[in-house]
Amino acid sequence: MTLYLLSFLGFMIIGIPVAFSLGLSSIAYLIFNDQMHLMIGFPQKMIAGIDNFVLLTIPFFILAGNLMNSADLTRQIVRFAQLLVGRVRGGLAAVNVVASMMFSGVSGAATAEASAIGSIMIPAMRRDGYKPEYAAAVTAAGSILGPLVPPSLALILYGVLTGTSIADLFLAGIVPAFVLCAGLLVYVLVKARREDHPLPEVVPVEERRGLAIKALPALFLPVIIVGGIRSGVFTPTEAAAVAVVYALAVGLLLYRTLNLSKIFTSFYEAATMTAGVMLIVAMASMTSFILGIENIPREIAAQMLELSSSPWVLILLLNVVLLIIGLFLEPLAALVLVMPILNELFPLLEIDSVQFGVMVVLNLMIGMITPPVGLCLFIVSAIGKTPLEKVAVAILPMIGISLIILGLVAFVPFLTLTLPDLFPG
Repeated sequence: MTLYLLSFLGFMIIGIPVAFSLGLSSIAYLIFNDQMHLMIGFPQKMIAGIDNFVLLTIPFFILAGNLMNSADLTRQIVRFAQLLVGRVRGGLAAVNVVASMMFSGVSGAATAEASAIGSIMIPAMRRDGYKPEYAAAVTAAGSILGPLVPPSLALILYGVLTGTSIADLFLAGIVPAFVLCAGLLVYVLVKARREDHPLPEVVPVEERRGLAIKALPALFLPVIIVGGIRSGVFTPTEAAAVAVVYALAVGLLLYRTLNLSKIFTSFYEAATMTAGVMLIVAMASMTSFILGIENIPREIAAQMLELSSSPWVLILLLNVVLLIIGLFLEPLAALVLVMPILNELFPLLEIDSVQFGVMVVLNLMIGMITPPVGLCLFIVSAIGKTPLEKVAVAILPMIGISLIILGLVAFVPFLTLTLPDLFPG
């Protein structure tokens, strides 16, 4: 297994994409261990890894998010957030956080959120006098709200891999997302007072009603998704298709900003993004197959039990391991890789599977904003044309806030299980 890990890191270092690094490392393992006859089963393993009806939700939700974004929804959300929280000192940073929270119900992915919100908010904050690295850091921190709120692609994949109710997972992530959003808001407002950040322009009175009307359809999308699934009106896959129809209707009939060219581009981008996601899941399934050959999940579980049998200690250790994994791997690939190991440990943790799922996903998301290789850091650094090391320093306090919320998610069931208990399906 050491050879597999070394080859995987080697392929990543020389710039080979994650999906192909996983596949090539698996082949290298088989060659070194003289087990090339198992290559015959790899195509079947890859297909089995993505042969799940619920995974159809991923391309549909990606398409719905692309259509909403093409309909200029991001700008509407930012303006509405400015109407809500933009009239205080440091209000533009608060707008960044609130806009990220609102956009969460559209994107479902941290990278999409960092790109969409960052392309608008980072230049705006720079023009208003904020330091470029701070503007980029706030955007990156806000981006991890997306995968906690429906339609979260990471929560969908966790539900597929574990058989956990996707509707329960969608509901469970909402309260932690709001708590994290509140924590980030408090930080940016306190920092604004301490460093005398500028006051933003007030939204004109004549625009206010129009902004609310235009933003509400976007905010209503998560309600349709969760409410429809929870009430039994449609399945998660059908909910994703409904989201696409809803996005088309909003863009064509309400905003009237969608045209054939934008719709075609949205479909094309959704197809390419889906192909990348499915390729990662398929290749990661090959790695899971090798983990099974080596019996790695049980060995890791046994070694962790030797360290401690306390559920609290095991959860703490798992959080540390998942944070490290999140530094190097895209969350969907990481989920496919770690779930065989987590499934061995889960019965020993005395934790609800829904709470556990939110904890795992939040761990991996924090990894995406953690230096030195967090993917969202690279995105916001490129948008803001700011050195990565400066952004890394600026985001450290926000990572600390995220870790506090992670601790609450891991050890306070009330935070994640309240909404699923209140709205049984």
